[in-house]
Amino acid sequence: MKYNTVIFDLDGTLLNTLEDLNDSVNFSLRAGGFKENRIEQTRRYVGNGVKLLIKRSLPENSDEKTVEKHLALFKEYYERNMQNKTKAYNGIEEELKFLKENGVKLAVVSNKFDLAVKDLCADYFNNLIDIAIGEDEKNGVRKKPAPDSVLKAIETLGSERAKAIYVGDSDVDVQTAHNASIKCIGVLWGFRDRQTLEKAGADFIISEPREIREILM
Repeated sequence: MKYNTVIFDLDGTLLNTLEDLNDSVNFSLRAGGFKENRIEQTRRYVGNGVKLLIKRSLPENSDEKTVEKHLALFKEYYERNMQNKTKAYNGIEEELKFLKENGVKLAVVSNKFDLAVKDLCADYFNNLIDIAIGEDEKNGVRKKPAPDSVLKAIETLGSERAKAIYVGDSDVDVQTAHNASIKCIGVLWGFRDRQTLEKAGADFIISEPREIREILM
């Protein structure tokens, strides 16, 4: 295979988390008496970490104290409710199993907070994912599109950049891959459209999970 390591984004790539994210954002907004998000708003706001998701959802020019308060409310609610409506996209589990059976190293790198990333990967994909990394800026690991977490995954797996490829659904994912000097597969079943992925410079664009194996070979 041309690539022996595949690093995945989580939200919009492996799991459709949009409804649970939207419900959790709206829980935090209701607590402050603010107008709730429509699901399409939340779709546009995700991708740069949950703090920015909350900041974008709150009224413009909300101060840092308000953002932090509603971020805490969001996290508390989401930790209890992140599997109410979330599900793996069709064909994802089968593709992960195929790749694993063929010796491919698998990782997840997400801007979602680290505990949620690890819990969701464990619950939905059991032992298929070798390493799952979420947002960890307090320990000096910058969130995407910085390459830090992707490079950390490659190093932890004992792989090399020339043999690694990133799979994601957004322009942030494409930027992350290219910042790490690796190729990116953009997927069309997630939260962004083909035009966004093409404009960002995705190296490949696919419509179904099973197309991943064809790119690796």
